[in-house]
Amino acid sequence: MSTASVLARPGAEDPVDALIKSIRIPPRPSLLADLQRELASSDPSPDAIGRIVASDVGMSGALLKLANSSIYGGRRQAKSIEQAILFLGINQVAALMTGLLARQAIPADSEALASFWDVSTRRAQAMVYLSRRLRIGEADVAHTFGLFCDTGVPLLMNRFLDYRATYAAASLDAEHSFTALEDARHSTNHAAVGCLLARNWGLSGDLGWAILQHHDFTVLDDASSPSTVRSLVALALLAENAICKYQGHGESPEWHKGGARALAYLGLSDEETAELFDELLEAFHGDD
Repeated sequence: MSTASVLARPGAEDPVDALIKSIRIPPRPSLLADLQRELASSDPSPDAIGRIVASDVGMSGALLKLANSSIYGGRRQAKSIEQAILFLGINQVAALMTGLLARQAIPADSEALASFWDVSTRRAQAMVYLSRRLRIGEADVAHTFGLFCDTGVPLLMNRFLDYRATYAAASLDAEHSFTALEDARHSTNHAAVGCLLARNWGLSGDLGWAILQHHDFTVLDDASSPSTVRSLVALALLAENAICKYQGHGESPEWHKGGARALAYLGLSDEETAELFDELLEAFHGDD
């Protein structure tokens, strides 16, 4: 039984529990729980958020570096956590912190995983840029999705010795859904595992479902699906294709599968899309 079918049946607790134990999904970090608790209060306090961030020196430095990058910080340079919160807002700071905590929880103990986090970070940055540029959705949600949508990949690498070969083959398949080969070989896929991680970490329901469906591009045509889910899937396609171009690989196989649907959903012309890609490439080079 695939993870996707298990997720579709909330009452099937035993298979979900077995899968979580088998794949060793990391528990939600306590620092993230503290952040989410403050954000869920009736009047979230920037001072309280600042104290939570400042409780981890390494996290504070990493957050300031991200806050001052060209995509997030623009011309203003934050010299303290308080300034970062003032410039970015508490939701964006919380999104950046969530990403940093995810990287700690799923460490890059190999060259492949280091590359994974580099791509995930760039995808998140690109999605923030696109969300703001196109005025669609919330930038902090786009950022979190960009980081989390592929977190199932390193978890499956740790679970299955041959998953790396599966992932490589699926990445080159220009015809079938990315997750089809994963399901066939492992009875689960990285999108479903990423959705489980998002649920365990207390991320929003729409974000979890967007992670689950981010290789199912028929969702872009489904008017009954939440706009947040459809927007995140569409923006991710644009971001992924920009990253492929930046890396010198041309267009991504996923763009050929869902690009036209994404542009139709976003209402973008070919000229507007080309301009967006040029802007993203310039932003990528600016942060190198």
